[in-house]
Amino acid sequence: MTPHGPTAPPGPSRLPPAIWALGFVSLLMDISSEMIHSLLPVFLVTGLGASALTVGLIEGAAEATALIVKVFSGVLSDTWVRRKPLAVLGYGLGALSKPLFALAASGGLVLAARLIDRIGKGIRGAPRDALVADLAPPGARGAAFGLRQSLDTVGAFVGPLLAIGLMFVWANDFRAVFWVAVIPAALSVAMLVFGVREPERDSSRPVVNPLQREQLRRLPGAYWWVVGIGAVFTLARFSEAFLILRAEQGGLPVALTPLVLVAMNVVYALAAYPFGRLADRMSHATLLAAGLVVLIGADLLLAWSNHWTWVWAGVALWGLHLGITQGLLATMVADTAPADLRGTAFGFFNLLSGIAMLLASVLAGLLWDAFGAPLTFLAGALFGAASRARST
Repeated sequence: MTPHGPTAPPGPSRLPPAIWALGFVSLLMDISSEMIHSLLPVFLVTGLGASALTVGLIEGAAEATALIVKVFSGVLSDTWVRRKPLAVLGYGLGALSKPLFALAASGGLVLAARLIDRIGKGIRGAPRDALVADLAPPGARGAAFGLRQSLDTVGAFVGPLLAIGLMFVWANDFRAVFWVAVIPAALSVAMLVFGVREPERDSSRPVVNPLQREQLRRLPGAYWWVVGIGAVFTLARFSEAFLILRAEQGGLPVALTPLVLVAMNVVYALAAYPFGRLADRMSHATLLAAGLVVLIGADLLLAWSNHWTWVWAGVALWGLHLGITQGLLATMVADTAPADLRGTAFGFFNLLSGIAMLLASVLAGLLWDAFGAPLTFLAGALFGAASRARST
């Protein structure tokens, strides 16, 4: 296996029910999270008086925290040879964080809630991805990750749609919507506990610390290539909170701002599974390059104008980029890492991506406050162009 694609075309494989169950676990949690996150940037700016820099700091710190925590949860899942308990803990923390958003009276409590939520995401992320790789037939890993990502993303646009409807019903009552978001989060945890069975493992295998030098040496150069490319891609793509703020600049009413994430995630959901299947059959490097070109196009459209035609076109391309690249990168990690180090492999992959996300979101907030939205998105396009040069 090389970074450029599978060694042989796989035959059709049926995905096991546990893959579908994990997809619906992600769907429910994303409904909950996106009901909140689709409104959060506007809630912070208009309701709590926060600046764009504050939004960038909160979003960057939250996402970076999630990605960095994945290192430790991934290592633990390899050490214990168990994935599901850590996934349950992570989803549980995500559910417990939701009431804090409804109670928040300042940016500080919002930050605390986001950090708890993202710590939960960090704990569950690497073990869940490793569990998908463990459960999926080797010739259908791209399809498995694409399916899970697609169902996850369905939740990411159902959540904002629910938020829009409830905002109209309750006259822009942010906090009431945040309280409703607790329900699907609780259902997600219940489905994981009762609907997913972890595959049996060899209990006689000795416990090994995956962070030992001799273990890390087992991660091949092809894997570290994927890690580097993933970090560079993330640096070129900052938080979607800035897409919402751009649409509001163009005159989108506050109650309708979740439509930005709806549009992005509809495209994302429709693209993720087909491109996941495609990743099982063609060059990974070619797909990565195509995804990056799409991201550069999105940034250029959003930099050009805040008129609704340009904004929605940019948002759609942003979603298409995610559909092409996110499941593909997860597949590449699973394909290039040894089976007993998959949790650790996903952890390190997300560590560098987390650092890149923090840098990108903070830089976006600084540029937005100092020079305005056009230069923010133009900078994203320039980072994307630099990434394109590095990945070829």
